[in-house]
Amino acid sequence: MANIFKRKNKVAGETKEPRFKTIREAYSVTKSVKPWIGAALAAIFLVVWVIGISLGALWGHPVYAAFVSLPMAILAALFFFTRVAGRAAYSSIEGQMGAGASVLMAIRKGWTTTPAVAVNRNQEMVHRSIGRAGIVLVGEGGSGVRGLLLDEKKKVERFAPGVPVHEVIMGDENGQVPLRKLQRHLAKLPKKLSAAQMREVRNRLKAVGGLSMPIPKGPMPKNVKVPKR
Repeated sequence: MANIFKRKNKVAGETKEPRFKTIREAYSVTKSVKPWIGAALAAIFLVVWVIGISLGALWGHPVYAAFVSLPMAILAALFFFTRVAGRAAYSSIEGQMGAGASVLMAIRKGWTTTPAVAVNRNQEMVHRSIGRAGIVLVGEGGSGVRGLLLDEKKKVERFAPGVPVHEVIMGDENGQVPLRKLQRHLAKLPKKLSAAQMREVRNRLKAVGGLSMPIPKGPMPKNVKVPKR
């Protein structure tokens, strides 16, 4: 699965993807969803730069101000781009089968996700994530996903008794978690397990795998970091 902000590769012998290529891919996806992004970035860059030069002219140093305000203009455009690109990435996969798994698997650190540990004939499914907060079961689909969540909760409680199990249903209705807020929701869950306990839970549930399923392709926004307590 592609990711706008590529996961840092810590495996020896593997190379990191060039940053320029990552930005280019992110821009391509964003432009397909937001065709006006190019004009908006150019406008923001020029406005910030012109303001900087104008202030410098008032102080009698327009050339110096142009050099100083140039990186500020670039940073302003990049900041705007990252915000828009994040929303565009979610829009590009929203509504697709396995969108929740795609977002969960994009979390860079602290979580391990097994997609589609339970699926029914209506293509409603449950994904399982394990982190310091315990086990998180994320359901996506219609009303039938509640039954899948209940069955999966009973299963993981047999393999990992006493470990906190959180149930999440994706959606925009009351009590549900929208796709774009899924990573943030996991980040806010209180830590209950030590690093050693988390590894033990992962090992216990390793045998309870998921199903082979297609994951929506396309860049994912940078994950939120789980805050330290």
